Amino acid sequence: MHSAQLPTSHFFTVDVEEYFQVKALESVVRRDEWLSQPTRVANSIDTLLASLERSGTRGTFFVLGWLAIHRPEVVRAIADAGHEIGSHGFWHERVSTLDPATFREDIRVSKAALEDLIGTAVLGYRAPNFSIIPGCEWAFDVLIEEGYRYDSSLFPIRRHGYGYPAARSVPHILRRQNGLLAEFPMATTSIFTYPVPAAGGGYLRQFPYAVIRRAFQEATDRGEPATFYIHPWEIDPGQPRLPVSSLTRIRHYRGLDGALARVERLLEEFRFGTIASYLPQLEARASTHAAEGAA
Repeated sequence: MHSAQLPTSHFFTVDVEEYFQVKALESVVRRDEWLSQPTRVANSIDTLLASLERSGTRGTFFVLGWLAIHRPEVVRAIADAGHEIGSHGFWHERVSTLDPATFREDIRVSKAALEDLIGTAVLGYRAPNFSIIPGCEWAFDVLIEEGYRYDSSLFPIRRHGYGYPAARSVPHILRRQNGLLAEFPMATTSIFTYPVPAAGGGYLRQFPYAVIRRAFQEATDRGEPATFYIHPWEIDPGQPRLPVSSLTRIRHYRGLDGALARVERLLEEFRFGTIASYLPQLEARASTHAAEGAA
């Protein structure tokens, strides 16, 4: 049960994709081979949904538009269980590799495919690999123009491949020339004043659990919501092992056996909800306070 001393509700989010659609495996599984790969996402989603139901938690699932077309039953199961559906793009393309026109098409097609399937508006977006990085701020403008109300792509860390070190570490409003966009960054903690990623995902599998717990306890103590994330394939130790480098094998497969237990422990220790449930509060605050831009 959730403690009465921990009233802050954080955000439980899932980046919904098949195990073979991740950046680490793109060199061995081409996009035109996706449909020929064994699918495993449904079983992992069922497991996550059961864990969330046991803890009385509702979360936000950022889903690939590709899955709305090719695995619609998975997306319906998430929505039918009362969780929020957001967009993870259509093709799992990193924003930093796209131009504005291609990005616009990707997020437009994804949003439409998801909304047509579940019958409700898709409000939020998360970039694959947190790939809205310095220099890609134009993506916020495109998101606003395409009808999104929030983004959850910024990781306030310095890391090769992704990270937005100057981003605020708490939910905030971005003021752009064409409107406002809420931003829900990933959770971090600090070690010797250095920001450390602690939002979940690979860090949940690779780091000591205490690092992840520390980030959410610190946010709870401040009375600020923090964002957690996980991928379905990260709780699937039985997934096929593909021929990748030794480093990729460690980063991608290490810790799969214990990830679900860590997720469930976090659900026991902290309260979580959907991003959409907090969005009106954040937007209302923006009407009385100056909003801040990311760049």
